[in-house]
Amino acid sequence: MGIDDYGGGQGAGADVLVVTTNDVPGFRVERVLGEVFGLTVRSRHLGSQIGAGLKSMIGGELKGLTKTLVETRNQAMERLVEQAKARGANGVLMFRFDVSEAADVGTEVCAYGTAVVLTPASS
Repeated sequence: MGIDDYGGGQGAGADVLVVTTNDVPGFRVERVLGEVFGLTVRSRHLGSQIGAGLKSMIGGELKGLTKTLVETRNQAMERLVEQAKARGANGVLMFRFDVSEAADVGTEVCAYGTAVVLTPASS
């Protein structure tokens, strides 16, 4: 598996700029549209659970589970961006992930932040 299997985030030229900071240098917040989030819950695949159980006995990275979590986080982020765009935002500030167990059958991943309209700061 290559590096793309273990990473995420936005590509260049995204419609909605998503940042973990309170502000964006060179831009000002024109309007705050409120909280947005993207949520997904993934069940565990029996084969990967068995493999993870065996791997945990000898140590090392659980690559199958890592790849699944990356895919899950990317899906949650895509849903957050869709919600932000639907509200008219071109930015999301204070972006975060929250990950938790969902009723012992899967993993819940929530991507959340504050949808805003950004405009270039005047010089």
